[in-house]
Amino acid sequence: MSTDPHVPAHDPGNPGSLDPAVPDPTLGAPNVDPAPAPNPPPPASAVKFTRAGALWSALIVGFLVLIVLLIFIAQNTESVILHFLGWEWSLPLGVSMLAAAVLGGLITVLAGAARIFQLRRAAKKNYKAAIR
Repeated sequence: MSTDPHVPAHDPGNPGSLDPAVPDPTLGAPNVDPAPAPNPPPPASAVKFTRAGALWSALIVGFLVLIVLLIFIAQNTESVILHFLGWEWSLPLGVSMLAAAVLGGLITVLAGAARIFQLRRAAKKNYKAAIR
């Protein structure tokens, strides 16, 4: 309910109420609010997304990940013996786990690069065929 005495309250039974579905008898047309004004454009001084800003954000995230990895390695310094295809060596646990993660990431990057190369070659072949 409105507390302003100059604004009538909504009353579905009263044809002069604020209900837009009920026509205003004094105007002869439905009491409909005008279309809302479009949103104004942002001010010219608004900060926009830039590559430098994205690079800065990525560097901050990368340094945070590096700090977490350094803490992990520092806390896992017990040496473990690793066996692979007849080879045997000893490394700190944190270093060996980090090395395994880096090697897994490199294998993933190589597989992705091979797929991108394959798709580019197929797209180039299809483009040449479409031109002829």
